[in-house]
Amino acid sequence: MSEVGKMDFIKRQLSRITRVKTIPEDLHETSLRRCLNTFDITLLGIGHMIGAGIYVLTGTVVREKAGPSAVLSFLFAGTAALLSALCYAEFGARIPKAGSAYSYTYVTIGEIWGFLIGWNIILEHMIGAASVARAWSGAMDAIFNQAIRNGTIEHIGRLSQDNEWISEYPDMVAMGITLIAFLIIGFGAKISVNFNSVFTILNALVLAFIIIIGFTFADPSLWSSSSGHGGFFPFGFSGTLSGAATCFFAYIGFEGIAIASEEARDPEKSIPRATVLSLLTVTTLYLLVTAALTLMIPYYETNTSAAFPFAFDEVGAHWAKYIVAVGTLLGISTSLLGSAFSLPRSVYAMAEDGLLFGFFSFVHSKTQTPIYAVIVFGALSALMALLFEITTLVEFMSIGTLFGYTIVAASIIILRYQPVSKCQFKLRAEETQTEAAEPVDTSVVNVSETTPLSKSDPSTPVKTDKSGLLPKSKSHDDFGRLRQNLREVPILRRFEPGDGVKSAVVLMGLFMVGLMLVVIEGAEYLRTATWWAVLLVIVFSLLIVIFYLVIVAHEKNDAFLTFQIPFVPLIPALSMLINIALMLSLTYLTWLRLVIWITVGLLLYFVYGIHYSRENKKIQGYGPMVEYKGDAALPESTMSGMTEEVKELQPPRKDEGLYQQ
Repeated sequence: MSEVGKMDFIKRQLSRITRVKTIPEDLHETSLRRCLNTFDITLLGIGHMIGAGIYVLTGTVVREKAGPSAVLSFLFAGTAALLSALCYAEFGARIPKAGSAYSYTYVTIGEIWGFLIGWNIILEHMIGAASVARAWSGAMDAIFNQAIRNGTIEHIGRLSQDNEWISEYPDMVAMGITLIAFLIIGFGAKISVNFNSVFTILNALVLAFIIIIGFTFADPSLWSSSSGHGGFFPFGFSGTLSGAATCFFAYIGFEGIAIASEEARDPEKSIPRATVLSLLTVTTLYLLVTAALTLMIPYYETNTSAAFPFAFDEVGAHWAKYIVAVGTLLGISTSLLGSAFSLPRSVYAMAEDGLLFGFFSFVHSKTQTPIYAVIVFGALSALMALLFEITTLVEFMSIGTLFGYTIVAASIIILRYQPVSKCQFKLRAEETQTEAAEPVDTSVVNVSETTPLSKSDPSTPVKTDKSGLLPKSKSHDDFGRLRQNLREVPILRRFEPGDGVKSAVVLMGLFMVGLMLVVIEGAEYLRTATWWAVLLVIVFSLLIVIFYLVIVAHEKNDAFLTFQIPFVPLIPALSMLINIALMLSLTYLTWLRLVIWITVGLLLYFVYGIHYSRENKKIQGYGPMVEYKGDAALPESTMSGMTEEVKELQPPRKDEGLYQQ
């Protein structure tokens, strides 16, 4: 193969893996049933987050990672989650589909990134269901004074001893409760959400009880360094950060809100509202119950399996531990239902796009759920709950979640600086007094016959004439381009609209990784003001600021019709930085597991997904045959129906032949 041929081959392959998903004209069209309101979705998010965070993680983070400063760990993780959640809310209102971060990334950055995010989301929810089921089993076992554990070891035997990966014994209770949860999910979205709503309300009452009774036994000296209990930071501030990275697991329920958008009645309003309401509620509850726990007993006496029942037992409130134990089971049940709800819908979204095996996109006619995805991935989650240790599961899930959130934040920045020619979303037409008019490409901009006219009065429609003309809008023309007074900057003016921002986001992300590596891994050198560590921090910080300013130097697209988060690119950039810091706080083994999982995913993508992708099929066969002759250009109507990828793949026009539209 010649050099030119090799370059053409590489270009074609890059074009295939970076192609973006085409958004359907009717975003509300779905095989699933749109039956959920804002209240349903808010309780779904609260239920998903509250059980896992409070009952699974609090004991472990307090005793092994942060001590009383776990209060700050939850606050830091909640702040990071809120920044990520706002990015999700913007996309969730704009793309009301079940794929969540997978769909957002696919539409904005490209297919291979979308696949990787989707692949990590599947792992996230599988592990989420398994780990919460293990916690449910542990809470039940605590009520019966370890009778389930001891009986299983006596009659069945051990799986391992002192192994951080494999469970000490086969947890039959965890496997059974996982299968029951997926069985409930299989009966349909409304039934699942009704179960969740009842459990969540009951759990909220129990949490109010924990907070009120817990503070009556509070001993403020437990937070004091002079009391001999280790003070507020017994593991140092690095322990607080490490705890925050693990606590992030507690907030993944907000992604379930975005996944539910395909079954929401009014996703444009419900998703942003439910996201913010659920996160603020849950963060407040986390802070209060963690404070109550660490003020009741010394952090080193905390029971990692059943933190709250044990704490009440220690302070003499023996009667209270039974109420807390029931609340624990209710809270963990809602979290389990949340993971079980999200997992098959994530699989369904990828299968519907052809990136996973097609039978996973089959929707049962009566329940209107992706039934094969429920069965297969429910069984896999149950198997993981049977065999694996909970701590390993939680850490493994956190890194995949943080990776996905980082990419979504980057996608928001890229989307906001895309030119109109690359934007698939409906945009608001700007008011203008210019006399000129220009055609609007309705296939790209999706301008309908009654597109809202202005920000000041979005309800006022503007009629297009028969040729589809709208008043020329300078701001629409400038989206993604350098600002008017910066257009002569030598380096930046060479980039096509949107490409400069995309490159700046990638480079800014890489330098954020460098900065956080120095800060976290070189903390000792920074404390002693070692010259090279200080220099690296200064250099990386300056480079991050420079590329941030490059982004700001471009014209931002603020003409979207749906919810938009404020302060872009500041909020998404902060989200990227915090998520990267939390990822780098996790252990090397966790990173190794992530690399293995991504390697398996890439193998599946290049063997199956890249060939059976819907976007690939559109390129290979995208409509009826159209005859052309000689050097005559194809009709405009034919070319307008093609994607840019299709146009690039057309053979030379000097030969007679057939084109596909």
